[in-house]
Amino acid sequence: MNLQKIVLVSLALVPLTLVAQERYMTRTGHIEFHSATPLENIHAENDKVTSVWDATTGAIEFAVLIKAFTFEKALMQEHFNENYMESNTFPKALFKGALKGVLGAQLATAGTYPVTVDGLLTIHGVEKPAKAEGTITVDGKGGIRAESKFQVKPADHDIKIPGAVRKNIAESIAVTVRMDYSKMP
Repeated sequence: MNLQKIVLVSLALVPLTLVAQERYMTRTGHIEFHSATPLENIHAENDKVTSVWDATTGAIEFAVLIKAFTFEKALMQEHFNENYMESNTFPKALFKGALKGVLGAQLATAGTYPVTVDGLLTIHGVEKPAKAEGTITVDGKGGIRAESKFQVKPADHDIKIPGAVRKNIAESIAVTVRMDYSKMP
């Protein structure tokens, strides 16, 4: 192979290397939700969220194991998994979409950037369009945090709330997401 061909092949591989360097992930993402009603407040947290984000394309995905949500009261957790989320049948919630508002080049500079996420949210086996605003914070030391707050309506995902407890669970649940991403090798 002559020198010209070697240079051309090398130049063709450079973009592949750059794309691979712009992927970030976490297996310890944090999602919490809060339902507030005059009768009862319900709060749950999950620190076992997996997410991958490609900063070059904006593609982002989340996978949330439903049974990993923890509640203050064991009975709430049991009812959540068995009666509402049917987590044996629907073990995961998923999000697949695109993050817009920050470019891969910006990740080299410390700062907080407003972003939007737009995609499909699957909960309880029901896929619905979802859009949320949030921020990406770059700490300048390689740390990247993504945060967002949004609302989810159980009825939109065919989650049935029995009449006896309907007033104990909000029609719209406040969801908070926090992902601390690391660059993929």
